[in-house]
Amino acid sequence: MALLEVGRIVRPHGLRGEVVVSLVTNRPDRLDAGSLLTASVPGEAARTLEVLTARPHQGRYLVCFAGIDDHDAAEALRGLVLSAEAVEDPDVLFVHDLIGAELVDQLGVSHGPVRSIEANPASDLLVVDDGYVPVRFVTGLAEGKVTVEVPEGLFG
Repeated sequence: MALLEVGRIVRPHGLRGEVVVSLVTNRPDRLDAGSLLTASVPGEAARTLEVLTARPHQGRYLVCFAGIDDHDAAEALRGLVLSAEAVEDPDVLFVHDLIGAELVDQLGVSHGPVRSIEANPASDLLVVDDGYVPVRFVTGLAEGKVTVEVPEGLFG
Protein backbone atom coordinates (compact mmCIF):
# COMPACT_ATOMS: atom_id res chain seq x y z
CA MET A 1 0.00 0.00 0.00
CA ALA A 2 1.29 3.48 -0.86
CA LEU A 3 2.22 5.83 1.94
CA LEU A 4 0.59 9.22 2.33
CA GLU A 5 2.31 12.30 3.68
CA VAL A 6 0.87 13.17 7.10
CA GLY A 7 3.34 15.78 8.33
CA ARG A 8 6.85 17.15 8.51
CA ILE A 9 9.38 17.51 11.30
CA VAL A 10 10.07 21.22 11.56
CA ARG A 11 12.82 21.44 14.18
CA PRO A 12 14.00 20.18 17.57
CA HIS A 13 12.33 21.52 20.71
CA GLY A 14 14.35 21.62 23.90
CA LEU A 15 17.18 19.35 24.95
CA ARG A 16 15.45 15.98 25.49
CA GLY A 17 14.72 14.91 21.92
CA GLU A 18 11.29 16.44 21.35
CA VAL A 19 10.57 17.76 17.88
CA VAL A 20 8.02 20.17 16.44
CA VAL A 21 5.77 18.43 13.90
CA SER A 22 3.53 20.23 11.44
CA LEU A 23 0.65 17.97 10.36
CA VAL A 24 -0.82 18.12 6.86
CA THR A 25 -3.71 15.87 7.83
CA ASN A 26 -6.83 16.65 9.83
CA ARG A 27 -6.31 13.43 11.80
CA PRO A 28 -4.19 14.19 14.87
CA ASP A 29 -4.62 10.51 15.83
CA ARG A 30 -1.71 9.91 13.44
CA LEU A 31 0.41 11.01 16.42
CA ASP A 32 -1.15 8.68 18.99
CA ALA A 33 1.33 6.85 21.20
CA GLY A 34 2.52 3.70 19.45
CA SER A 35 1.87 5.02 15.92
CA LEU A 36 4.53 4.09 13.39
CA LEU A 37 5.49 6.73 10.84
CA THR A 38 7.90 6.52 7.95
CA ALA A 39 10.36 9.42 7.94
CA SER A 40 12.21 10.29 4.76
CA VAL A 41 13.82 12.86 2.55
CA PRO A 42 13.66 12.44 -1.23
CA GLY A 43 16.65 10.44 -2.45
CA GLU A 44 17.59 9.02 0.96
CA ALA A 45 16.70 5.85 2.82
CA ALA A 46 13.53 6.00 4.91
CA ARG A 47 13.34 5.06 8.56
CA THR A 48 10.46 4.10 10.83
CA LEU A 49 9.75 6.22 13.89
CA GLU A 50 7.49 5.20 16.76
CA VAL A 51 5.53 7.95 18.51
CA LEU A 52 5.97 7.86 22.30
CA THR A 53 4.08 11.07 23.13
CA ALA A 54 2.56 14.02 21.31
CA ARG A 55 0.87 17.19 22.48
CA PRO A 56 -0.52 20.28 20.74
CA HIS A 57 1.71 23.35 20.80
CA GLN A 58 1.04 26.66 19.03
CA GLY A 59 -0.83 25.12 16.08
CA ARG A 60 1.64 22.26 15.72
CA TYR A 61 2.63 19.27 17.85
CA LEU A 62 5.54 18.48 20.14
CA VAL A 63 6.42 14.84 19.58
CA CYS A 64 8.78 12.37 21.26
CA PHE A 65 9.89 9.44 19.15
CA ALA A 66 11.39 6.22 20.51
CA GLY A 67 15.20 6.32 20.51
CA ILE A 68 15.38 10.10 20.04
CA ASP A 69 16.41 11.36 23.45
CA ASP A 70 18.65 14.37 23.00
CA HIS A 71 18.87 17.57 20.99
CA ASP A 72 21.44 16.21 18.51
CA ALA A 73 19.27 13.18 17.65
CA ALA A 74 16.25 15.48 17.25
CA GLU A 75 18.26 17.85 15.05
CA ALA A 76 19.05 14.95 12.71
CA LEU A 77 15.29 14.59 12.06
CA ARG A 78 14.84 18.21 10.94
CA GLY A 79 12.98 18.46 7.64
CA LEU A 80 11.98 14.80 7.39
CA VAL A 81 8.61 14.08 5.78
CA LEU A 82 6.38 11.83 7.86
CA SER A 83 4.23 9.31 5.98
CA ALA A 84 1.80 6.56 6.93
CA GLU A 85 -0.54 4.07 5.32
CA ALA A 86 -3.99 5.31 4.34
CA VAL A 87 -6.72 5.03 6.95
CA GLU A 88 -9.77 3.05 5.91
CA ASP A 89 -13.03 4.84 6.78
CA PRO A 90 -16.04 4.22 4.53
CA ASP A 91 -17.81 7.31 5.87
CA VAL A 92 -15.07 9.74 4.88
CA LEU A 93 -13.84 10.99 1.51
CA PHE A 94 -10.07 11.23 1.31
CA VAL A 95 -8.19 13.37 -1.21
CA HIS A 96 -6.00 10.43 -2.28
CA ASP A 97 -9.14 8.46 -3.19
CA LEU A 98 -10.67 11.31 -5.20
CA ILE A 99 -7.66 12.39 -7.27
CA GLY A 100 -7.64 10.47 -10.54
CA ALA A 101 -11.15 9.03 -10.07
CA GLU A 102 -13.59 9.54 -12.95
CA LEU A 103 -16.32 12.09 -12.13
CA VAL A 104 -19.78 10.99 -13.27
CA ASP A 105 -22.95 13.07 -12.81
CA GLN A 106 -26.46 11.85 -11.95
CA LEU A 107 -27.25 11.40 -15.66
CA GLY A 108 -24.29 9.05 -16.14
CA VAL A 109 -22.23 11.62 -18.07
CA SER A 110 -18.49 11.42 -17.45
CA HIS A 111 -16.67 14.71 -16.89
CA GLY A 112 -13.18 13.22 -16.82
CA PRO A 113 -10.83 12.47 -13.97
CA VAL A 114 -10.58 14.60 -10.85
CA ARG A 115 -7.34 16.53 -11.44
CA SER A 116 -7.04 18.19 -8.04
CA ILE A 117 -8.97 19.61 -5.13
CA GLU A 118 -8.99 23.32 -4.36
CA ALA A 119 -9.75 24.70 -0.93
CA ASN A 120 -12.77 26.98 -0.88
CA PRO A 121 -14.48 28.52 2.17
CA ALA A 122 -17.98 27.32 1.21
CA SER A 123 -16.98 23.84 0.01
CA ASP A 124 -13.77 22.38 -1.34
CA LEU A 125 -13.88 22.03 -5.12
CA LEU A 126 -13.13 19.01 -7.30
CA VAL A 127 -11.25 20.20 -10.38
CA VAL A 128 -12.17 18.36 -13.61
CA ASP A 129 -11.65 19.21 -17.28
CA ASP A 130 -15.22 20.58 -17.47
CA GLY A 131 -14.82 22.93 -14.49
CA TYR A 132 -15.31 22.81 -10.74
CA VAL A 133 -17.68 20.74 -8.62
CA PRO A 134 -18.23 21.40 -4.91
CA VAL A 135 -17.34 18.35 -2.82
CA ARG A 136 -20.75 18.63 -1.12
CA PHE A 137 -22.33 17.40 -4.39
CA VAL A 138 -20.53 14.03 -4.10
CA THR A 139 -22.99 11.18 -3.56
CA GLY A 140 -20.63 8.23 -3.78
CA LEU A 141 -17.21 6.84 -4.48
CA ALA A 142 -16.66 3.30 -5.72
CA GLU A 143 -14.41 1.46 -8.14
CA GLY A 144 -12.53 4.56 -9.28
CA LYS A 145 -15.66 6.64 -9.95
CA VAL A 146 -16.91 9.66 -8.06
CA THR A 147 -20.64 10.15 -8.50
CA VAL A 148 -22.14 13.60 -8.06
CA GLU A 149 -25.57 15.14 -8.15
CA VAL A 150 -25.15 18.61 -9.61
CA PRO A 151 -27.65 21.36 -10.35
CA GLU A 152 -28.71 21.85 -13.95
CA GLY A 153 -26.35 24.16 -15.83
CA LEU A 154 -23.25 23.57 -13.70
CA PHE A 155 -21.36 22.15 -16.68
CA GLY A 156 -22.47 24.73 -19.18
